[in-house]
Amino acid sequence: MLILNTNAGLWGYNIGDTIRFVSLKPYKVIVTGRIKHFISAFGEHVISKEVEEAISYACSKTNGIVNEFTVAPQVNPKEGLPHHEWLVEFDKVPDSLEEFEDYLDESMRDQNIYYKDLIEGKILRTVIVSCIEKGGFHNYMRADGKLGGQNKIPKLTDNRIIAGKLSEFKIAVN
Repeated sequence: MLILNTNAGLWGYNIGDTIRFVSLKPYKVIVTGRIKHFISAFGEHVISKEVEEAISYACSKTNGIVNEFTVAPQVNPKEGLPHHEWLVEFDKVPDSLEEFEDYLDESMRDQNIYYKDLIEGKILRTVIVSCIEKGGFHNYMRADGKLGGQNKIPKLTDNRIIAGKLSEFKIAVN
């Protein structure tokens, strides 16, 4: 996380971003996410960088094109084990949504040992993708009074608030 402060250390400000150093001489960083955007409902410590890489990987393997997405934990599902629900608005739906889910899960396991342990220990089930109708995220943002360039959908939330509001825009995809 990045903290800005005076050279005397008299004050500090947490800007809320997570970063990764790509070079130490000279110092170069890239922003990898926001500290408040994470999932750790089960101790998995999933961060934005991981879900963004997973969605990119799944798209590359299945020829899907994603317009927008967010991920939320499903702690008390009606059936089965808890899981991460990926709410995805596709520009082009993959040929197989099941394969898309498998690639998401594979990438998440490769990147996050805590997530992998929870899946293998049968604490969590693999990811579930819920498709959102075209324009669904836009409509959610408008209804929530957050439409505009300065407002973005968090890629991750540690609760179901956004997922609950997006549920009215879910569609079935074969």
